[in-house]
Amino acid sequence: MKRMLRAAEWPTLGLLLACYAAWGAAVFWLSDLSLWIAVPVAAWAIAQHSSLQHEVIHGHPFRDPRLNAALVFPALTLVVPYLRFRDSHLAHHQDAVLTDPYDDPESNYMAEGDWRRLPGWLRGVLRLNNTLAGRLLIGPLVGQVFWMQSEARLLRAGDRRVAQGWLWHLPAALLVMVVVAVSPMPVWAYLAAAYLGLSLLKIRTFLEHQAHEKVRGRTVIIEDRGPLALLFLNNNLHVVHHMHPRVPWYRLPGLYRSNPARYLGVNGGYRYRSYREIFGRHLFRAKDPVPHPILRRAPRSAPVVEAVHPVGPLVAHDRALEAR
Repeated sequence: MKRMLRAAEWPTLGLLLACYAAWGAAVFWLSDLSLWIAVPVAAWAIAQHSSLQHEVIHGHPFRDPRLNAALVFPALTLVVPYLRFRDSHLAHHQDAVLTDPYDDPESNYMAEGDWRRLPGWLRGVLRLNNTLAGRLLIGPLVGQVFWMQSEARLLRAGDRRVAQGWLWHLPAALLVMVVVAVSPMPVWAYLAAAYLGLSLLKIRTFLEHQAHEKVRGRTVIIEDRGPLALLFLNNNLHVVHHMHPRVPWYRLPGLYRSNPARYLGVNGGYRYRSYREIFGRHLFRAKDPVPHPILRRAPRSAPVVEAVHPVGPLVAHDRALEAR
């Protein structure tokens, strides 16, 4: 036990405690004072919790992956199973397939052939979703609908790993709903907070990868040091995270500051100064087309919908974490 505590990453544990405290305060205290305050605070805590789940996926704050998973067990978003998030995100970290509409589960692109088969109204929806304003307003709904269709196909095909992920999600979501049900916060208000929390996460995922012929040019650096950087646990320095996926969130800025030219050299200068710049440039103007401009213009036999996933050797990964 003492050895485990010495090896623990206390900044992550402290932030996790603060996250649950903020969530509890919003649900039980602030909701009695003003829902106009409680809902945004709860949404921020929900988004922060998702960022902390991302840390857990990469082996933090303890060496035991089961203990780490237990720390983020409550499904505060209600709609994203942790095990499914883990599986898809680890698949996303295969950098060779980044942005690929078929092989990258977190790609925001579609294959051109699949795009052409869509009805006109749906193309309009996805074009709107490719602006930052659209991503914030309809992104969580669009992503969830398309992703659930994909999950349903996998379940019908008998994918036991998908079934296991959703079965474990049921008690995690039920726990949250029971707590909300006995709190002063109305269920509708919590659902609004969960949606808003997912919208906040869309700011991070909006342009963290781009279509580029070279793998190293696909991952962004956003030199932001404000509240959103904390909310996203410095994943705005995204190429640093992809190059050092096992480094905890609070060490990423130091790595970048130690040699920014190295990371900007790796990604070919794919950089934004701040999230303010991103809002100014892309709030109502899409950064990319929906169909992937480079990869796989011909569709596969069945349409692929992972392109709008809401949030990506897994046994080997878990064993590696256990052996740390």
